[in-house]
Amino acid sequence: MYQALYRKWRPKTFSEVIGQDHITQTLQRQVAEGRISHAYLFTGTRGTGKTTCAKILAKAVNCEHPEDGNPCGKCPACQGIDSGLFLDVQELDAASNNGVDQVRALQDEAVYTPANVKMRVYIVDEVHMLTPAAFNALLKILEEPPEHLMFILATTEIHKVPATILSRCQRFSFRRIQPRDIARRLALVAKEEGIELEAGGVEIISRLADGALRDALSLLDQCAAAGGAIDAPAVLEVLGLAGNLQTAEMMEHILNRDAQTALLLLDRLYHSGKDMGAVLSELSVLVRDLLLRLTAPEGGAALLSGGYDNAALDRLGRGAPASRFLYLADTLQRASASLYASVNRRLDTELCILRLCDEALCGDLTALEARVQRLEEEGLTAQPVQRRVEPAPAPAPEPEKKPAPPPVRKAPEAPPAPKPPEPMPKPAPADTPPWEESAPTPPKEAPVQEDAPLWDDLDAPPLPEPPPPRDEPGERYYDIPEDLLEPASAPPPKKPGPKPAPPAPAPAQPREPEPVQAEPEPPEPVKTEAPSPAVPEAPPPQSAGAPVLDGAGWRTLAEKCKGRLPPMYRAFLEMCTGVMEGGLLILFSPNEITQGRLDNDRVRSVLREEAEALLGTPVRITFRVGEPKPGAPQENLKSLLKFGRQFDNVDIQ
Repeated sequence: MYQALYRKWRPKTFSEVIGQDHITQTLQRQVAEGRISHAYLFTGTRGTGKTTCAKILAKAVNCEHPEDGNPCGKCPACQGIDSGLFLDVQELDAASNNGVDQVRALQDEAVYTPANVKMRVYIVDEVHMLTPAAFNALLKILEEPPEHLMFILATTEIHKVPATILSRCQRFSFRRIQPRDIARRLALVAKEEGIELEAGGVEIISRLADGALRDALSLLDQCAAAGGAIDAPAVLEVLGLAGNLQTAEMMEHILNRDAQTALLLLDRLYHSGKDMGAVLSELSVLVRDLLLRLTAPEGGAALLSGGYDNAALDRLGRGAPASRFLYLADTLQRASASLYASVNRRLDTELCILRLCDEALCGDLTALEARVQRLEEEGLTAQPVQRRVEPAPAPAPEPEKKPAPPPVRKAPEAPPAPKPPEPMPKPAPADTPPWEESAPTPPKEAPVQEDAPLWDDLDAPPLPEPPPPRDEPGERYYDIPEDLLEPASAPPPKKPGPKPAPPAPAPAQPREPEPVQAEPEPPEPVKTEAPSPAVPEAPPPQSAGAPVLDGAGWRTLAEKCKGRLPPMYRAFLEMCTGVMEGGLLILFSPNEITQGRLDNDRVRSVLREEAEALLGTPVRITFRVGEPKPGAPQENLKSLLKFGRQFDNVDIQ
């Protein structure tokens, strides 16, 4: 009777096992030193030698004349185990004997000593198929078995085995066998069996085996039955993989972006009975091979599926970048995943083919990337970049048009100029002693004394009838030193510089009687004389080049912005402080939450528009967490004075 190749060529000793040296050497050393365990767990994919090693281990522990840990294969124990005549070594299938009753029967038999060999061995294949009750029944005897008992468990799904079983066994993980090891084994078997196996055929079979030597021997057995030399085309024909040629043809149309020809080929496959899911699966395997061959040309040969020869892979992978194959693989995987729940599988497959041929149809960033890549390949990227740069200077002058509002301020500045000095003659003489230091400034303004009678003739009340606070900034003095007072009044006179010049010395006229007291103090007048003549000239450049925003100005700006913002932003804006540095408005927030609520396009646009309308220059907005740097005492006093000028009934001294 004919015996399959994988059974006929099953290894008899540890040294004959292929590709599992890390396991066979350990087991062989344990047997040689007599340090065998009572329970082993072999895990790994199919066809990697789990059951084979279990049988070899069972023979090795019972062999009468072991040879360096290997069974001799000649003693009655080895021959009886190979023939299956000895019932002391049993191989159980947990898939069919997975109940608790079978495990209890095993426990009852295990207590008896073996009849023909030294140790009773139970090989339980597919142990993960046992029920939870069966696993629980196996725990006790597996933990404390008799001296003559050994368990060898084998499974392909280690994650289904309870941790209580794993902790009681020595675990050995079997690896997939490399294609080169499988190829050497196939060449040996073919030579011994008289099979004409060529290099192309053995390469494809070793890759199709997917790391399982048993599958490789079965494929060789199937190809040998067809007769003749076993080469690459013969293997594809016998194994029914001739359709891979059509898959490679479709991939060639996809890479050439020939959607029409690809759809026609898909239609032929559909009418020939080809499943649409199988088409996408074969395309995915081919794309994987192409990507591996492109990214790892040297060491990636062992990772290939083996369904395509090197010539086809070289032809398809020529000229295509790795990004294209990544896009193809991702699109095929998503289409295959959604195909199971599809109403019309053929339609979904056709749509997938269209997206594979043209990335612009996917509708995401991949489409834009594909278009840019095409432009780069065609060398047309220079023109679009130049066209985009041309309109850039156009929007630049737009922000310069916004400073137009400043001329509007000329109207309020002209009328209030002569009115505010009205109350000055009365408070000046009353409080002159505390501020005598600033008195030395009037002597330099002596030529302006001609206007004194004009101011003396005005009989208006001191404070009741001045214009509104916003119309008279910088005109009330309240007997404050001029070196602190004049900078605050600098912003109003932006352009009409010559007009405010006469009223500036007006308050100095009533103080003319006291210059005699201030002159005896030469050291202090030096401090006051320097700022007094320079103050009227310094503010204009400050307002034109670097707008100033003090505490009162920020409160005014914040109130204007609140009227345009929703209530959700008003409370957060109240918690912030604004500081103007050059053309940059910095908003200091107490914490990151407040900054996160305000740092958005809506709030930025409102703040920018109001600040530009208030300051008359373009303004940039930024947000920071923390407190602004404390200003100098003089600056704080200026802000307080400016804030107090908004109220008629407040007198700051």
